[in-house]
Amino acid sequence: MMDDRRHSGRALRALLVTLLALASQPAASAEAFSPSPHAIDIPPWFRESFLDFREDVREAARENKRLLVYFGQDGCPYCRELMRVNFGDKAIADKTRRHFNAIAINIWGDRETTWIDGKVLGEKALAARLKVQFTPTLLFLDEKGGIALRVNGYYPPHRFDAALDYVAGKHESKTPFAEFLKRQAREPASGRLHDQPFFLKPPLDLDRSRRPGSRPLAVLFEQRHCAACDELHRQGFASPEAQALATRFDVARLELFGSERLVTPRGKTLTAGQFGRELKVAYTPTLVFFDENGMESFRVEAYLRPFHLVSSLDYVASGAYRSEPSFQRFIQGRAERIRSGGGRVELW
Repeated sequence: MMDDRRHSGRALRALLVTLLALASQPAASAEAFSPSPHAIDIPPWFRESFLDFREDVREAARENKRLLVYFGQDGCPYCRELMRVNFGDKAIADKTRRHFNAIAINIWGDRETTWIDGKVLGEKALAARLKVQFTPTLLFLDEKGGIALRVNGYYPPHRFDAALDYVAGKHESKTPFAEFLKRQAREPASGRLHDQPFFLKPPLDLDRSRRPGSRPLAVLFEQRHCAACDELHRQGFASPEAQALATRFDVARLELFGSERLVTPRGKTLTAGQFGRELKVAYTPTLVFFDENGMESFRVEAYLRPFHLVSSLDYVASGAYRSEPSFQRFIQGRAERIRSGGGRVELW
């Protein structure tokens, strides 16, 4: 009886949320109207919610689950891949449903939310407060509302599956995610590190704490058995635009779990593996950018296609990150300028 009442309560709440969302829709033509706040279809098993995340965390805990908060946007090719490819895999979808309650947030939306600390914000303001720079961004919350894992960007299915296992198994208190991902997400790859003419030569002294650098620094973390690293060199860095932008940086390449010693941007002598742990790098390839004084300015730590790689390099090289804190707005503006000039933008 209790389960029936709880189910009925959730159904009534979902109906009320849907009716409120429909009532707030502006008048539009039949062609333009969509009842969903997301142009990219969200799986029907995502939860409807009043977006009070304190209650959502409690409800998930009562069901012996954790809360997954998805931040996405219309027209995002990486969000589309997450929905169609990752969640299109029945085993991944079933695992997500078994261990998590999933809720979707539109990073440009206006629905009112209440975050874990009680702060009431619209969706757009919440995304800005949480510094969501990439879509999808996924926050996996524990039973107390703490962030057990944050995934900033798109993970291919086998890595995403490992992320689900990490949080569902409550490994965050026992094992760094980088170590877990290394063990669990094995993949066919070339088995080697690729060189580029713009890479700095070892020994690497990246210290900028005593004397500012003449240009920004990009530190690339890779692994030998990394298909996305192979693709980065085969496609991303093959672009003339990417090569031209790379020359505006000092670029250091490190092996994520490597023993090579270096001097870090803040003047510490560490191995590559120690530096990666200090920066909490888990995904490869990851690009971490530092300014002339050795302070981190931006990072890319998920799968990227060439357009977004070039946009990331441009965002930092141009100094746009100093005046435009939203990488997504920067990308939109850059794409519009390319199209208005007659160019073609290939997002995927």
